[in-house]
Amino acid sequence: MARPRFRYSPWDGTQSGFELDEFDLLDELADDLLYHGDVNSALRELMQRGLRGPDGEPTGGLRDLLERLREQRQSLLDQYDLGGVYEEIAEELQQVVAEERAELQRQVDQAEASGDDRRQELARDASTTRNMELDMLPPDLAGQVDGLQRYEFTSAEAAQRFDELLERLREQLVQQTFEQMAGAMSQMTPEDVARMKDMLAELNTMLEQRAAGEEPDFDGFMERHGDFFPENPQDLDELLEVMARRMAAMQAMLNSMTPAQRDQLRQLSEQLLEDLDLNWQVQQLGGHLRDLFPEAPWDESYDFQGDEQVGMEQLQGLGQMLGQLDQLEQDLRSAVDPGALQEVDLDRVRDLLGNESAEQLRRLSDAAQRLADAGFVERREGRLELTARGLRRLGQSALGELFRKLDRDRMGSHELERSGFGHERSFQSKPYEWGDPFQLDLTRTIRNAVLRGETVPLRLQPDDFEIEQTEQVVRSSTVLMLDLSLSMPMRGNFLPAKKVAMALHTLISMQYPRDYLGLVAFSETARILAVEDLPEASWDYVYGTNMQHGFQLARRLLDGQPGTKQILMITDGEPTAHINAWGEPEFHYPPIRETVDATMLEVGRCTRAGITINTFMLDPDPSLQHFVERMTEFNRGRAFFTTPENLGDYVLVDFIEQRRELVRGRR
Repeated sequence: MARPRFRYSPWDGTQSGFELDEFDLLDELADDLLYHGDVNSALRELMQRGLRGPDGEPTGGLRDLLERLREQRQSLLDQYDLGGVYEEIAEELQQVVAEERAELQRQVDQAEASGDDRRQELARDASTTRNMELDMLPPDLAGQVDGLQRYEFTSAEAAQRFDELLERLREQLVQQTFEQMAGAMSQMTPEDVARMKDMLAELNTMLEQRAAGEEPDFDGFMERHGDFFPENPQDLDELLEVMARRMAAMQAMLNSMTPAQRDQLRQLSEQLLEDLDLNWQVQQLGGHLRDLFPEAPWDESYDFQGDEQVGMEQLQGLGQMLGQLDQLEQDLRSAVDPGALQEVDLDRVRDLLGNESAEQLRRLSDAAQRLADAGFVERREGRLELTARGLRRLGQSALGELFRKLDRDRMGSHELERSGFGHERSFQSKPYEWGDPFQLDLTRTIRNAVLRGETVPLRLQPDDFEIEQTEQVVRSSTVLMLDLSLSMPMRGNFLPAKKVAMALHTLISMQYPRDYLGLVAFSETARILAVEDLPEASWDYVYGTNMQHGFQLARRLLDGQPGTKQILMITDGEPTAHINAWGEPEFHYPPIRETVDATMLEVGRCTRAGITINTFMLDPDPSLQHFVERMTEFNRGRAFFTTPENLGDYVLVDFIEQRRELVRGRR
């Protein structure tokens, strides 16, 4: 059998297969999702900063794309100068006039050489009169064109050259006018001009019909004139929007000219296009579009500062490119979620910014759908919400992040070295090591031998042996009290604390499924959180740290729960609020004695109920330390001073070590 052969090509950015999978994508969202408590906000932030590329390096998001757009626009503005629209015309007109003067002088010279006095007199008079007419031509281009159209040329070559210039200008103005309406024509034939005039007339009629409450025949219009519109609009509104963008882009170029330059172009258009009866149709359509799309950039302008002169034939193309850059920027800025990015034309992005930017935008636009296809999020009432599977994945991610930071020596002895009465299988196995109880997992042992290549009869080797892991059956009940007062995000403590809550829930549900974990959030007041609400929980925009109410709700959750009971409290402030005798929250800073006494009263009730309170302090405030020391002495719990960076280490290590002590006590 021949071995398969493979061919490899260089990476050019277009190949697929090296993208982040759905699990990596959710991990990318994890911090923002936990911080903001909202999938949609996290996705918007992801859109702004971007994803990691195939090599693990960040590729940039909308911020990066918008910066590229600004650079591309500025590059064009720094390159071109709109004054060139008229310099070429002015130079050609000067050459026409110079050629006519040269012909007048030639005729005078010929008359002088003939010796005929009458001929000489007529030649001199004609030359003087014609040169005076040329001298009296207006200084502006439109005036010169108008004057030369009425001038009777002596030079046939100058007349022909002037006619050719007029025809070329007329074609450029026609092309420029029509390119505002459609984008499919590169060279306009007389037949195209006639069809375009018909199209404009029909479009204006359709707008009048709509204004009168009638339904225009859009499909028939597209059958007759659809080749003018490569954008392939699907309805009249989309067609009008396309045309409004084109006309607004050209208007922005006109706005970028000086008033004198704009007036010159207007006069030239009126002089050269009046025989085509276009001005009225174009002006009528422009008025309709301004009324329908007032938000279009009709009043925008550009600050051209370059040296390269823009000719008449380049004006429309440059305006369209700048208009596309502006439209793309607007589309990207208005996108509120990845799904909205799917409406952006990737081909246009590729043309303006290159393949890399288009691929970058595609990955961002697919993010929400990929998460939904993986079952991590779902749309409820128009908003994306985290599913149970997504919640589990977030918890596993937080747990894995914290465990990677832990010292392996501190965690390595979690499993018991022997089993006893009351143990049960954990449904996990491990390779046999010297000293382990020889509780053989026969299925996995045989599988290892088969995978190694053994055939019947099997010959087992020491490396094939796997044994069953067991654990003592104990139960503990824990309530995690999470401080959500305003000081938590202000001091940078909120996200680490929320990650710990997610990790602790995942640890208990995966490793100790019989244990109980309750969640209580507290600020000015306290509230019980369901596990599925934890990712969306955010801080409260209120002042106050109401430990009294939190202990009260935690004690209620633990009432009737079996096993050892404990409260794990994560906070960065001393008690500054309590529920008064009228059942209302009362805030005081610095804390008053009534608040401290009310809190200690709840500590006493927890103590009498056999509930241990372990406190993790995130701020070195002496008042907080003093209160926690007093509470710990009374309750016999433990107190830890920690930081956001190592909070997870303390909480998980303490929880697992206490769990191990419970197991040892049951031997």
